[in-house]
Amino acid sequence: MTTGVLLVDDQQLVRAGLRMLCDSTEDIRVVGEAADGEEAVRLVASAAPDVVLMDLRMPGMDGTAATARVLADRPETRVVVLTTFDDDDHLYPALAAGACGFLAKDATPGELLDAVRQAAAGGSPFSGPVLARLVGQATSAWRAERPPEPPPLTAREREVLACVGAGLSNGEIADRMRVGMTTVKTHVGSLMRKTDSPSRVRLAIFAIRHGLAG
Repeated sequence: MTTGVLLVDDQQLVRAGLRMLCDSTEDIRVVGEAADGEEAVRLVASAAPDVVLMDLRMPGMDGTAATARVLADRPETRVVVLTTFDDDDHLYPALAAGACGFLAKDATPGELLDAVRQAAAGGSPFSGPVLARLVGQATSAWRAERPPEPPPLTAREREVLACVGAGLSNGEIADRMRVGMTTVKTHVGSLMRKTDSPSRVRLAIFAIRHGLAG
């Protein structure tokens, strides 16, 4: 199955690089490019992308406002923020607007492609440092609570869970465990069901709260 992606960034050079990266795969296809938020909203309506890679700082309508508009008009769209600014002042408004993931622009090509695939599959891709910060903040808020007993997990599931808790991407987990991406995705999906975690962030928090993070 091919994932349609809309690239939204006010810098043409950035869009060109992202297009070349996406075009190097067989399962990701660029369906459009936008230089600002207003153009992004229009193209989502006409091109119906599965995933939008959204910059935040753009002239006119910024990425946060565009994300809210896109999801109001087409809720099934998955928006992944790709930005230079990964501080909390940019992170939380983007998440509140409905973004499902948040990557810094220093992500590797493999991490970015993995993020697109995760988002298309219903996941929540985050850069390692961003995920660690989210997990740390949520864990601090819950530290005083007694966590429920974890469900029975296989040794391999515990290994995958430790990697998720450490903020590793699916690609990094596959490399570390020397298994295929499909195997990792299967384990992550099983872990999310077993732990009742609706997102990758919640799964990482679960790992840390139960002392299972790597």
